[in-house]
Amino acid sequence: MLPLVGQIRHYAWGSPTAIPDILGTDPTGEPQAEYWLGSHPTAPSTVNGQPLPELFDAHPEWAGRRCLKMFGRHFPVLMKLLAAAKPLSLQAHPNREQAEDGFARETAAGLALDAPNRTYQDDWPKPELLVAVTGFDCLCGFRDPAVTVDLFRQLGVADDLDLITKPLSQRKGSAAFAQAFLDVLSLEDDQLVSLTVAAAQTRADETGPVGEFARTALELNTFFPHHPSILAALLLNRLHLEPGQGVYLPPRTLHSYLHGVGVEVMASSDNVLRGGLTTKHIDVDELIQVVAFEPMAVAPVEQRDDDGFSRYLTPTPEFIAWRGELSHTRVTLPATKACRFVFATDGEAELRSDSSRLDLGTGQAALIPYGEEVTASGSATLFISAPGV
Repeated sequence: MLPLVGQIRHYAWGSPTAIPDILGTDPTGEPQAEYWLGSHPTAPSTVNGQPLPELFDAHPEWAGRRCLKMFGRHFPVLMKLLAAAKPLSLQAHPNREQAEDGFARETAAGLALDAPNRTYQDDWPKPELLVAVTGFDCLCGFRDPAVTVDLFRQLGVADDLDLITKPLSQRKGSAAFAQAFLDVLSLEDDQLVSLTVAAAQTRADETGPVGEFARTALELNTFFPHHPSILAALLLNRLHLEPGQGVYLPPRTLHSYLHGVGVEVMASSDNVLRGGLTTKHIDVDELIQVVAFEPMAVAPVEQRDDDGFSRYLTPTPEFIAWRGELSHTRVTLPATKACRFVFATDGEAELRSDSSRLDLGTGQAALIPYGEEVTASGSATLFISAPGV
């Protein structure tokens, strides 16, 4: 076992206090959006000051033979502590084929990795799991089109928003969502957004779906006043997570995290295609190719007990994740045939193996090489991630 230290990422939507509160550091006044634990070259973690990619190069056996066979020297897991004080951009992430093709095209075109119009930072897919640490709200996946049309109708703006309601009512399948989405992104004025926001103000105190729909419009308008992509965001399902609940987002799923603190476990990628609620570059042509313009039902991901830890039943081979609440009784940490990351979001834990001992306080993390059986005791909430092999 080795102490693992991550890196802070500063994005405008981040909270200035939530991550420092967990890490036990002083706020700097800047928004601190994410704390990365992993070997991605954008922000690699360190062990005793040494970058994790160097350690994996020196000790490939730590990853595990099965992991190396499937993924090579690219360790597939990235774990993040995320703190959203404002909504993130509407975004989607590519699948493996899309990422490999897009990265190769942009590299061949000579686009620098930090170019503002660069979309692909690497050639990896980015499925992800978000588990709530606090109450957490997100938008994810397109809502059933008939339900969306009815919500706009209940607001009293369905006729005015026929650029949305007509394709959703009259076209079938992905073409309906793609047309409505593109038409919204091409709006040149904010009149329709202003009309929708004004109507939402009259329904925001109501319970039920139309009240939530109205409050979502008003919340987004607070941060992106009269921005046309608010209408695009209103095409998506809204999901609230209580602490410990998670949502799995397959590649190609349009989504936005609205507010809250959570732990993300994902494939080790930084590929983001933005689709609205942002001032950054939007590659509309690429977005249309990547996003799955299909309705999807959303619900917290299923969990299964794994010797006292909750395992999140995600289908991807790149990662697997558990959450457990220690109550002083010593327990064995779950494992796969690969390296693991352990992160404490609260409390204190003592980790032990045959060869080492490590104390974890709130906001501290550990790297457990493959083959090391570890037990834990104390009073803490632990998140554990590993390749799903």
